[in-house]
Amino acid sequence: LERVGGVDSPPGGGWTLAAKPTLAGKGEIAMASIRKEILVEASPEHVWAAVRDVGAVHERLVPGVLVDGHLEGDARVVTFANGAVVRELIVDVDDDRRRVAYAVVDSPLQAVHQHASMQVVADGDHGSRLVWITDVVPDELAWPVGDQMDQGAEAMVRTLAATRSGRTARP
Repeated sequence: LERVGGVDSPPGGGWTLAAKPTLAGKGEIAMASIRKEILVEASPEHVWAAVRDVGAVHERLVPGVLVDGHLEGDARVVTFANGAVVRELIVDVDDDRRRVAYAVVDSPLQAVHQHASMQVVADGDHGSRLVWITDVVPDELAWPVGDQMDQGAEAMVRTLAATRSGRTARP
């Protein structure tokens, strides 16, 4: 399984199937590891401010893809434009590394395991690279999860570029 394409597809981006880890007593399973490197025409500080605002991703990061979002303790509950509601445990928000990590704990896809991280790094003098990695089991979920990530990446590029000078993004 390999799919390279989508919004950005720089070297190292795209979809790959990770090695098959062995679970004790369970045999082999395949885990998909999906990596997106999203180039954004905005400063790392601006991009990080939106990414780290984990309770407002539907407004600041991916409007139109997500239509609602709120925090419930250590979890974020988001609603997709198609009506799907997903609960994500916020694992870490690291300001020094500009990295957020979260685990999907309830979703219509019913993954056995789904964990993701987003990290913001400088790219050139005025841009940013947002590295978004999602690991999901079973690997058959790579296609629907990857499609959601493609939609999210497109919304991020549009939203973050539009809001870098104080404008309001349109979904």
